[in-house]
Amino acid sequence: MRSLNVSPGQALSPAANESVAPPAQLTRPLLLTMAVACGLAIANLYYNQPLLPQIARYFHVSDSQVGVLPMLTQAGFALGVFLLAPLGDTVERRRLILVMLALVTVALAWAALSPNLLCLSVASLAIGITSVISTQVLPFAVQLGRPEERGKTVGSIASAMLIGVLLSRTLSGAVGEAFGWRVMYGVASALMIGLALVLNRLLPYSHPTITLPYKKLIHSMWHLTREHAVLREATINGMLLYGSLSAFWATLVFLVESPAYHYGETVAGMFGLVGALGALGAPITGRLADKRSPRTLVGFAAIAMLVGFLVLWGFGTHLAGLIVGVIVLDLAAQTATVSNQATVYSLAPEAHSRLYTIYRASYSMGGSIGAYLGVYAWSLYGWNGVCAVGVGLLLIALAFHWRASKNVVVIPE
Repeated sequence: MRSLNVSPGQALSPAANESVAPPAQLTRPLLLTMAVACGLAIANLYYNQPLLPQIARYFHVSDSQVGVLPMLTQAGFALGVFLLAPLGDTVERRRLILVMLALVTVALAWAALSPNLLCLSVASLAIGITSVISTQVLPFAVQLGRPEERGKTVGSIASAMLIGVLLSRTLSGAVGEAFGWRVMYGVASALMIGLALVLNRLLPYSHPTITLPYKKLIHSMWHLTREHAVLREATINGMLLYGSLSAFWATLVFLVESPAYHYGETVAGMFGLVGALGALGAPITGRLADKRSPRTLVGFAAIAMLVGFLVLWGFGTHLAGLIVGVIVLDLAAQTATVSNQATVYSLAPEAHSRLYTIYRASYSMGGSIGAYLGVYAWSLYGWNGVCAVGVGLLLIALAFHWRASKNVVVIPE
């Protein structure tokens, strides 16, 4: 075996990679495994949402106080993405994924044993920081797959992630109502142990695409952001759209427990099954992103989300209106997410982890802010306040999207 002489910051060539080991291929079973891994890992961020009223009653705190939990989880995820996700370009991904799974297992167990809201808040932040497995698995899948099927690959994994997000609420609501919120965190910790065992057996080894010190790796993301205008556009759009979606999902449990419905955590979680219908459109969106302009799809998705929120505002206190609003909102949000991610992965192949870091960190920060604004608006103005937050964020997103589209320069062939 010959050694590789690569200067710092130099991308590793395909030939160099092949001299170390034959390149792995993204087979359908491997893609399914990676998709399930992303779905289970991302679910950790959302287990607390149907449990918020129960946690508030347990610790004798207000709705606005317990509202910091989803905010801290999303903020932690954004921080974890920023600090840990770029390592995928310089470190062997399989090992990195397994280390993250061990850390999130500990964080979830810590949450299950928290004696007070402060400890649970710190544990929620830790869960967010360590639940960044998808930020390694998704770029890994794109690296293993064929370039002409990039949108399809992203769509398949994004679909599993959305299913994980939505069904996490269903599982959490049912387990929380039957056994209590602590048991849900214990179940989540056990799921991470099982996932680690499976991935340790099935994931192939990866090869770093670049050699760069960590400090320069982090600093390089600023240069990537400045260099790629479409990355900035996708990042800002994703942050605003996800912020509006998070405002809805963070407060849904308060609505269904209100006098308008008088339902419990289980029913609140069951709306995840309704929203999961939106995940069915992700692979189709991915194929469209391979053939059409992702920017156009994002614009249509933002308009559809606005329509969904208007339906929720006008008819959300009626079951049929709530169901229709959930389906439209989640389907449109998933379309925007897949389209934005396809745009991001069309840029510099040697920087996929860092590009995704920039996008996903901003995306999650938007979710953190949206979740907090939603819960705060609920505590002041109820459902009208929540919908006003969602509509306001979407109007800003549409104004930004229109302005960015006006600045596109079309070069005639």
